[in-house]
Amino acid sequence: MNEQQPTEFLFHKENYKILLIALCIIALGFILMSGGGSDDPKVFNEEIFNFRRIRLAPTMVLIGIGVAIYSILRNPKK
Repeated sequence: MNEQQPTEFLFHKENYKILLIALCIIALGFILMSGGGSDDPKVFNEEIFNFRRIRLAPTMVLIGIGVAIYSILRNPKK
């Protein structure tokens, strides 16, 4: 009477690989955002407004989130 069906995972190995890549891209984006501060609080440092922190890093984070969403929605059975 108690027939056990083999359990099947929701995600496959490929999904986890893509998700790990997405997490690395997001972490890289946050690493690129860091720095640019000033040691003296009375001195303003223009480094916080450079291309890397304003454009590149947020773009990397958004790309990483897009790749994470793709890895969740990807169906390897098709």
